[in-house]
Amino acid sequence: MALWRYRRAGLLLADVAAWSLSLQIAAIARYDGEIEQIDQRGMLVTAGLVLVLHLGFAAPIRLYQGRYRIGSLGEVGALAAVVLGAGIGTSVLLVGLPIPRLMPLSIPMVAAVMTLVGASAGRVLLRTLLAAMQQVEGGERVLIFGAGEAGAQLVRSMQIDPKSPYLPVGFLDDDPSKRHRRAYGLRVLGNRESIGQAARRTAASTLIIALPSADAPLLLEVSRIAVEQELQVKTLPALADLRSPEAGIRDVRDIDLAGILGRRPLDTDVDAIADYLNSKRVLVTGAGGSIGAELCRQIHRYAPAELIMLDRDESALHAVELALYGRALLDTPRVILADIRDAVAIENIFASRRPEVVFHAAALKHLPMLEQYPAEAWKSNVIGTANVLSAAEKAGVERFVNISTDKAANPISVLGQSKRIAERLTAQIAKRASGSYLSVRFGNVLGSRGSVLMTFAAQIAAGGPLTVTDPDVTRYLMTVDEAVQLVIQAAALGRGGEALVLDMGKPIRIDDVARRLVAMCPRRIDIVYTGLREGEKMHEDLLGCEEVDVRPVHPLISHVPVPPLDLTGVIEPPEIAAALFNFSHAGLQSTVVGASASGIGAEG
Repeated sequence: MALWRYRRAGLLLADVAAWSLSLQIAAIARYDGEIEQIDQRGMLVTAGLVLVLHLGFAAPIRLYQGRYRIGSLGEVGALAAVVLGAGIGTSVLLVGLPIPRLMPLSIPMVAAVMTLVGASAGRVLLRTLLAAMQQVEGGERVLIFGAGEAGAQLVRSMQIDPKSPYLPVGFLDDDPSKRHRRAYGLRVLGNRESIGQAARRTAASTLIIALPSADAPLLLEVSRIAVEQELQVKTLPALADLRSPEAGIRDVRDIDLAGILGRRPLDTDVDAIADYLNSKRVLVTGAGGSIGAELCRQIHRYAPAELIMLDRDESALHAVELALYGRALLDTPRVILADIRDAVAIENIFASRRPEVVFHAAALKHLPMLEQYPAEAWKSNVIGTANVLSAAEKAGVERFVNISTDKAANPISVLGQSKRIAERLTAQIAKRASGSYLSVRFGNVLGSRGSVLMTFAAQIAAGGPLTVTDPDVTRYLMTVDEAVQLVIQAAALGRGGEALVLDMGKPIRIDDVARRLVAMCPRRIDIVYTGLREGEKMHEDLLGCEEVDVRPVHPLISHVPVPPLDLTGVIEPPEIAAALFNFSHAGLQSTVVGASASGIGAEG
């Protein structure tokens, strides 16, 4: 028998017990406690009539067959009709039956009222207990943005469904009139500006936007704030797309950032080949970043033996651990505070933890910032990668994925040059290591911190203007989910020394993105063109000039060989140590040449 059948049978038995107890109490009260005056035969006849009528009224409306959610207003209303109907019907029958009256007519009516109160209270208590049991058993802790009818329906669906993967822990709403509202045991914890505080207070890992009529600017602004707080963002579809008149768990979906831009998302079917993560020790560097955090979330789904999250930002580690496990005391071995620039620390970590699969996501990525401080790009993106590669080789890592960028193809910026060198260092290790070492290259990630979409959302929230470098500039755009799917697949599909490149479709004009968002705004928002910055391209490349597009395994993934760069001398050559103090964009290339003269020369 299914669990819900046991619960419904239990409710029926509880209602029968409530009637029996209520009849006894009503009779005792009627006779002022003189129990010997109660006609026991009359009590049995009355109880029999009540129960027959109760079941007779309950059957047509399926009170005990799952039509109503336990403790819902609909169920209490149906229960009231059944109980009061049984009480009134019993009184009528006692009057009309051709037998001596065995019981005062007041007793069934008083008992009906008592039964209704007791049975209703029992159902509300049961609903509360079920919600508490769900909280004890776990589930993804979620905040609901939108305390209206859709949000309340969604919470009720989560609390009632025993298989719900979500545990609602609070509401958020911008409407001041809902500030102190409480629904289904949950309070409104603030407005959109309170998202971070509410997430920390409730240990929530996900924000669900329960506003089916929300427009694109609102979705973008709320999702921007949530992403900055390391929350996953999901939403309910438009009213016309809801599966039923009431919002429920099945309606929850990922926010369609790509759809807002008119872009078709790509599906690389990662589930089909991600079994290599199961029961493995997996380490992610840069675990607190946008890509690293999403990597951890997706890797966690495949039940690794151990997920080791490494970052130099303790707050970021706190956020990702909280999102995955619902608690973040930062006292477990699964989080490691370390800097990839520290070669000794990284080597010790790899030697002691012995990871089998490594995803290297730690890097500096903001192009204009690295144009100003190229030495930092060299320290993190080059030296840091060399440290991680060296430690991985010594630890016998089976699979190593270096996360790169499309700016490494025909690089003209500090970011692109440093990431291209990282690709070549990875290819060099792939020549001699026993495991598989490769790189993954993709374009701009929608919804990540600092991405164009989040920047536009912030500018819209501030009233504008939107800043675009050039009306003709284009970029390849993909969602963070697509990016992470590619990264996870790379370890299974790629061959050592390669860079894998996802076919992201046609590049998108950033000006078109800005105009699409402006068109959705209820007020006028201006667009200002600022001009390309140092190191920026008008149009990005996915493949270098000498790279050939070959897709031997997956129709959406290109495999390109990467010329290796010898690691010898990379860590501490005197030329590089001196160059770090007067590093410049041009100096990056000259530094690489100088390093080659010291033994970092390209091979192959």
